[in-house]
Amino acid sequence: MSNETELDCIRYDRGPDGIVTLTLDNPGKSVNMMNTAFRTALAAAIDRLEAERDEIRGVIVTSAKKTFLAGGDLGAILSLVPGDFSDAYHRAEHTKSLLRRLELLGRPVAAAINGSALGGGMELCLACHARFCVDAKVLKLGLPEANLGLIPAGGGVVRLVRMIGLEAAVPMIVEGKSISPHKAHKLGLVTEVVPDIDTALERARDWIGSDPDITKPWDRKGYTLPGSTDSYPADPMFLRTAPILLIKKSRGRYPAQEAAMRAAIGGASVDFDAASRIESRRFAEIGPGPVAKNMITTLFFHMQDANSGKARPDGIPPRKVSRLGVLGAGMMGSGIAHAAASRGIECVLKDATGENAVKGKDRVQKMLDGQIARGRMSRDKAEAMLARITPTGDAGDLAGCDLIIEAVFEDRALKTQVTQEAEPMLAEGGIFASNTSTLPITGLAEASAKPANFIGLHFFSPVDRMPLVEIIKGRETSAETLAGALDFVQQIGKTPIVVNDSRGFFTSRVFGTYIREGAQMVEDGIPAALVENVALDANFPLGPLAGLDQVSLSLTNAARQQALRDAEASGTTLPPAAGDGIIAKMVDLGRPGRAGGGGFYDYAEDGTKTLWPGLAEHFGAGASPVNAKEVEDRLLYIQALEAIRIFEEGVVETVRDANVGSILGIGYPRWTGGVLQFVNMIGTAAFAERAAALARAHGERFRPPALLLDKAARGEAFV
Repeated sequence: MSNETELDCIRYDRGPDGIVTLTLDNPGKSVNMMNTAFRTALAAAIDRLEAERDEIRGVIVTSAKKTFLAGGDLGAILSLVPGDFSDAYHRAEHTKSLLRRLELLGRPVAAAINGSALGGGMELCLACHARFCVDAKVLKLGLPEANLGLIPAGGGVVRLVRMIGLEAAVPMIVEGKSISPHKAHKLGLVTEVVPDIDTALERARDWIGSDPDITKPWDRKGYTLPGSTDSYPADPMFLRTAPILLIKKSRGRYPAQEAAMRAAIGGASVDFDAASRIESRRFAEIGPGPVAKNMITTLFFHMQDANSGKARPDGIPPRKVSRLGVLGAGMMGSGIAHAAASRGIECVLKDATGENAVKGKDRVQKMLDGQIARGRMSRDKAEAMLARITPTGDAGDLAGCDLIIEAVFEDRALKTQVTQEAEPMLAEGGIFASNTSTLPITGLAEASAKPANFIGLHFFSPVDRMPLVEIIKGRETSAETLAGALDFVQQIGKTPIVVNDSRGFFTSRVFGTYIREGAQMVEDGIPAALVENVALDANFPLGPLAGLDQVSLSLTNAARQQALRDAEASGTTLPPAAGDGIIAKMVDLGRPGRAGGGGFYDYAEDGTKTLWPGLAEHFGAGASPVNAKEVEDRLLYIQALEAIRIFEEGVVETVRDANVGSILGIGYPRWTGGVLQFVNMIGTAAFAERAAALARAHGERFRPPALLLDKAARGEAFV
């Protein structure tokens, strides 16, 4: 007869064979989380295990949820205030003490892992003596804390280093990598990979019955760290180069990555208990800090809301796209077809001619061939994906599509033509979407017979690597259409943001200020190399001048000239735009951008680029005094200010969408938490004061918007 007890988050069940099963099952929640309630339940379970030690043969830890155990309570970490070292340190030490007691119970403890074990979940598994893991594609194991500005604080750093050595452990910890069960088994982190949870439980029982040696290697006399030498805890070359490579990549913007490396290397040369204290100290140094708060706020909470359909209208039944039409088989169109086909959606890829459409499908095949070569996809799966894509030059082949996305050139007349040609082919209640990045959706919807079913779906290039889709509501877009668009974005595994109609929407408007400000600084006499290097040092993925080259100086100039003509025709005047003068002159000098042979950069045939030497000659680059901090502030502040204006105008309606969109769509540095979280980090009053100083020095584009001044006066943040 079993002896089962509910301990809130953990069920304690001692069977007649003397094996206790601890089932993690947080009542009323979809996932188990290592929060205060869980730690209390774990402490009670361990108290009982210790009290009944003589009556039990072993312990199995498993989960009743789809995931084994998620990480710590991030909301509690957000409540820490800067400088609150003691609270953070003791929080980490308390968790460690529980896991160490389980590890030293004196009875074999096995984890039967039925779902992903990340962060604290992985740390619990590592504290067990054996780990039997279900072979599931979606199941991941790892310590991803660094991706949220934190480090593992439940002994994860200490145990992982001692199990697989510094050279293998440091990349996993510092980069927050998650791995598959088979990869974990290969590394020695999993005892056995099994087909299902019943087998995992059976193997765990068999293992307990085999009278295993349960003394961890680091608790044995004479233990040596894997990969260590007589003089060093790892290869001396690794110890010399790893910190250098980290700083080169992170530019010192991510304190957690440095703290994780310090905890790993520093703890490798001392005993287990001392290493555990080092880990706790490193966690306490960065856990209450601003970068951790920024990254947790946006990359966890805001992302969670965006991906869970927070923006979806209520009361509308979910829908799935089974047949998709894509108009335009260029880089963007073929990328969208690839994204859809990879999720099992039949796709009709249409271009002006069948030949062009086949070229688009060939681009997809090239992408898949690359994945096969890297071992990321089987040939059979690639062929099945390709079979879902039908290239055509005939609009009639679009018949019955649930959704049609036009991805043709940014030309209003062309978009009108393809809309009117393809829209009649939609299935009843189907949605028509434009992939435009700048043209207002309401205007494009004038070509539609059903503007309520018309919406913007702005993908980012390259589609296979960029996770964001910006959904744009036109004036007449219905709630049903918005819900269907959100369902589709979720169906293909992308993250959505939702914005209202405006030229440039959110992402293009904000990114435009970045590349233009970079150009303006060169016109101001700041060396182009400094502008680009400061941007990279701030952790932008691309310098503004390289970004402008990719967008095209000639197209940027043409769009500005058209906007000026439109304003004149309507009797209005546009304010000056940063970089107008230098962009126009560069075009006159025959420097239209990368596609036209060169812009701010010269491009070699091997793909390398170098700054154009003529910049100094034509713009006096290098003549002005240089302040790198001023350059950085101009690049960060101009985008945040534009985001505030867009928020003020109601184009973007939530702080969440502004932050997520800026990081995933246009590469605003992750350490900031996004454009509006960056303002919160500085403080609205201090940000407004600095913006006003930049306005006095560089122009009205830095003038604080009324919304910012109002929040500064009230001491409010953007939430």
